[in-house]
Amino acid sequence: MSNGMSRRDLLLAGGAAWLGAGALGQALARPEGPTKKVLFFMKSAGFPHPVVTRKGGKPSLAETVLTKAGKEHGFEVVATKDGRMFDPDKIGQWDAFVFETTGDLTTEGGSEKSPAISADGEKALYDAIRGGKGFLGMHCASDTFGHHGKRNKGASDPYIQMLGGEFIVHGAQQECQIDIVDPKFPGVADGFGREGHSFRLKEEWYALKNMTDDLHVIMVQNTNGMQGKMYHRPNYPMTWARMHDKGRVFFTSMGHREDVWESPMYQALLIGALRWATGQVEVDVEPNIRKVTPHYDQLHA
Repeated sequence: MSNGMSRRDLLLAGGAAWLGAGALGQALARPEGPTKKVLFFMKSAGFPHPVVTRKGGKPSLAETVLTKAGKEHGFEVVATKDGRMFDPDKIGQWDAFVFETTGDLTTEGGSEKSPAISADGEKALYDAIRGGKGFLGMHCASDTFGHHGKRNKGASDPYIQMLGGEFIVHGAQQECQIDIVDPKFPGVADGFGREGHSFRLKEEWYALKNMTDDLHVIMVQNTNGMQGKMYHRPNYPMTWARMHDKGRVFFTSMGHREDVWESPMYQALLIGALRWATGQVEVDVEPNIRKVTPHYDQLHA
């Protein structure tokens, strides 16, 4: 069953207001307590996505959206491409980390030549998450570390193990159906709909692999009718949450297109995920991947 939300609805909503105002803002009202500090990492050691590309010294679209929405909802978001922010003497100041990144972040890589994450910094990141810090990955965060260059370890890569899945490839941008399986996750019902409903959205959809059996799936990639052999496979997770020891990890395949970032529905999902990742709200994230996407690990022929 569809809730009737299309890309047009997202565009209309995106033009209406920032998340800080209106019904969505009320639904995700700022809680009591100190401001949470969030590091938004946008380094492109591979392909530089337009939403995180700074032009003429101006902030990128993604950092503008997340810093403004975050401020309205009790988060101090610091956006950077500087890998030195993960050094052991700096990493302790952050309550959560948000990635829209590409490539092996331990190299300068790509056209940006921004400072890399050191080996100590990468270890400090995983230690911080296992110790209870939060992590959000959007879209190309699944195209980070694991399968790049000398790090081509796939499922055994510590970053892929932490995130819960890995990018394979993508086809042409297209509108497809996304099924909602957990509307109780913060931000989902505020924007996308209730359980059993679906919506259609044009995006650059990622084919994913090496998904862990402990994922709590929130939204499902419905592959029926999708164009491109990489999508000729059973339905698989598109948005999920998982525990990484004490840390809370969230990922969504959405986040390539500018109109998606501008939509309050998407912003509501990110703010809701930050609420959960920083321990402001509790929600059941018991693994359900085998129940809702029983053949997720069957890739295209």
